[in-house]
Amino acid sequence: MTTRDSSSGAESGMDFNHHETPTKRSVSGSPSVDEEEEAEDAEVWDQFNRRFREVQAVLDRNRALIQQVNDNHRSRVADNMVKNVGLIQEINGNISKVVSLYSDLSSNFSTFFHHRNDNANAKPTN
Repeated sequence: MTTRDSSSGAESGMDFNHHETPTKRSVSGSPSVDEEEEAEDAEVWDQFNRRFREVQAVLDRNRALIQQVNDNHRSRVADNMVKNVGLIQEINGNISKVVSLYSDLSSNFSTFFHHRNDNANAKPTN
């Protein structure tokens, strides 16, 4: 059986910290609206990145638990079968945790872009 390091695939596809947006510099020395939005954007992307890493950690834990369940099942030892009950309960709890994390991510993502859209629509055009 071959294994793949899923964390490396997730990391390479989830680089939320790198985004290029032009900024307007304020003459007065105070941050411009675009600089404030960029700082807010960076914070939001950092939050998304942390959540995706948390999801990946839970999924990695489930992979290890599933492997243990399979090994226990193949052993056909009664004690190992009993241990599988607890392992499967942990897997189910982890799945619920992943669902909750993705739900939060979806909600936060939607709120972020609605807020961004509202701000863009509220800006006066010159």
